[in-house]
Amino acid sequence: MRFGARLALAVIALAALATACGVPQGSGAQPHTAVDCGSYARYGKHPGTKVTVYAENRDREADLFEETWADFAHCTGIDVQYEGDGEFEAQIQLRVDGGSAPDVAFFPQPGLLERFARAGKLKPASAGVVALAKQGWSADWNSYATIDGTLYGTPLVANVKSFVWYSPRFFRDRGLSVPRTWSELMAVTEKVAASGVKPWCAGIESAEATGWPVTDWIEDVLLRQQGTDVYDRWTAHEIPFNDPRVIKAMDTVGSILKNDRYANGGFGPARSMASISFQEAGTPVLSGDCAMHRQASFYADMWPQGTEIGPDKDVYAFLLPGADPARRPVLGGGVFTAVFADRPEVRAYQEYLASADFANARMKKGPFVSANKGVDPANAATPVDRLSIQLLQDSRTQFRFDGSDLMPASVGAGTFWKGSVDWIGGAGTRQVADSVERSWPSR
Repeated sequence: MRFGARLALAVIALAALATACGVPQGSGAQPHTAVDCGSYARYGKHPGTKVTVYAENRDREADLFEETWADFAHCTGIDVQYEGDGEFEAQIQLRVDGGSAPDVAFFPQPGLLERFARAGKLKPASAGVVALAKQGWSADWNSYATIDGTLYGTPLVANVKSFVWYSPRFFRDRGLSVPRTWSELMAVTEKVAASGVKPWCAGIESAEATGWPVTDWIEDVLLRQQGTDVYDRWTAHEIPFNDPRVIKAMDTVGSILKNDRYANGGFGPARSMASISFQEAGTPVLSGDCAMHRQASFYADMWPQGTEIGPDKDVYAFLLPGADPARRPVLGGGVFTAVFADRPEVRAYQEYLASADFANARMKKGPFVSANKGVDPANAATPVDRLSIQLLQDSRTQFRFDGSDLMPASVGAGTFWKGSVDWIGGAGTRQVADSVERSWPSR
């Protein structure tokens, strides 16, 4: 208020700018510097409207999302009100049941999205969103948000989980080559262990989600040992959770993660990983106390500040190998956008999020991966993000979504996660697999 006349002049100038962009005053859009609104014309004008968004992304991730769609909101006149909640998966059900569903939600698990779709709570995607989905993503990606032939959502964020992070200097100093097959990976593992360094480091603590890094390991190895068909049948429970092929994959993972000779570099015995947060689990790679850390592309944003990523930098990553170097199985995850309301402004916002324009704009602001075919890998913030996008866009890649996210929530985010923690703590493979199988809900 104390700026008096200068403030009044500023308000007049901003009003003129809003009019120039076609955004009436009072629309809820925040004042902007000059914006070319032509690229947003396809979404129409929605002055004075509001769209509520609910998701799990908070802090810097939330800020980057809001910065990305700020111009869209300004040019369309839509007041996008975002709320991030670390308890999203539990609270979204309470909100919907209580009659206070958000207009838009970002679902980190296809199984959770499916639950609301089957309950008749979600609105089917509009024709515009369906067209963008077919243009932007593969049939596999679109299938994760398609229930009984109806598309309900589109991918917002993607990640590649099948990465092994390592120190290029550590490998170079010890004459190690990046392995191309599982046998080569185990040869590297043994050579590092023989030198007195534990080759693997891991951490599986993640608050209410503790255990998921272990389930990722199991899914990744099953995909490599048995292929996509067995993997798909397992996640759909067309074969039992404790099938012998699954037991084999678990034992293979156990030969690394439950082996005190191989894990947990930089922290202690193998079972110490149960108390190590997944965010800090890879840090011993930087000090040379650990050679390798299997974790997703999003781990690029979790290295200590100043860590440089690249083939000749502090850390880099290679694809977890299988038996055949010609095959490229990739385990990944993602977040999907779906809507609970069917208003023009909600549809416009959903269409914008489904566009390659949104994905490219978000990538330019910081680490982010999208499986959209229209994304330019050159916009990637890190070399591993770029590698992830290239893998996701490669027709040779055999991509499969995180199995625990596809399973019923009571299993994937319940007994499977918890059983994995028990398994790391010493429980037997058959004991854990049988327990998860018994927990599977009947149709």
